[in-house]
Amino acid sequence: MEWFTYSDESIDGKSKNKAYSLYESSFIDNIEVGTVKGLQQIHAYLFGGLYEFAGQIRTKNIAKGGFQFAMAQFLPNTLKEIELMPEEDFNQILDKYVEMNIAHPFMEGNGRSMRIWLDLMFKQTLKKCVDWSKITKNDYHQAMQISVVDSQLLKKAISDALTEDINSREMFMKGIDYSYYYEEN
Repeated sequence: MEWFTYSDESIDGKSKNKAYSLYESSFIDNIEVGTVKGLQQIHAYLFGGLYEFAGQIRTKNIAKGGFQFAMAQFLPNTLKEIELMPEEDFNQILDKYVEMNIAHPFMEGNGRSMRIWLDLMFKQTLKKCVDWSKITKNDYHQAMQISVVDSQLLKKAISDALTEDINSREMFMKGIDYSYYYEEN
């Protein structure tokens, strides 16, 4: 896609290629769906060899745009609580996703890893996934920022973008393209 401006040699370019290969690999079938370990597995796959902290829970505090993510000292307990959250329907899955976003367990690469994690939960529970191309970058960022206090905008955007096209290679690849596009500055 023209709007993907990272070179293939950048960390994001290499990571994006790894994300593409995740679809073809048998590894994706062995990811623990909805667990912290599963999210760590995705992160390690995407960023292994690119970041020394790939797949590792952060031990430093981080913030973005003035928002302080979960304090590192409380992260182990926070992640245990998130993992115990149910994921039996759309709202429960989205609530878990929102809480994981607030936790932001990695130093870098949270969004890209968590969107795959979210889709795997939807696939397993609802037999659906998100067509990320139906959510603009601005709408997604706005909904994610507001989701800290009210997740209705995010739930509406994602609900409107759900598809039953869960076994489509094209849908997965398009999702990766949009996921990386959302992260461009």
